[in-house]
Amino acid sequence: MDQHWTAYGACSGAPPDDLFVEGAAQRSAREVCAACPVRMECLIDALDHHILFGVWGGMTERERRALLRRYPDVTSWRDVIEADPDLVARPNAYRMSRSRRTLERQSAGGR
Repeated sequence: MDQHWTAYGACSGAPPDDLFVEGAAQRSAREVCAACPVRMECLIDALDHHILFGVWGGMTERERRALLRRYPDVTSWRDVIEADPDLVARPNAYRMSRSRRTLERQSAGGR
């Protein structure tokens, strides 16, 4: 039976209050996502739909908002993440890859 990706999430049985927490509690909520088989699907969905609250795909709301601000013109996060998985592999680590430089130039209106 073909189900939506949410049925396979590591958090599918957890109470929503466990993932919609604030502050330091978000770090604990992210641990649920670490080995989740649909982590990228979850993150892509949250970024594509500009979901601003809770932990989604292993990223806190602050991390996702920063990414959305940095790349305001992205219309398909799936394409971006598939091209450069390191962009979201470690949200707090900043590594300027070739595709990231291209994205930043595009966002700034350059070539």
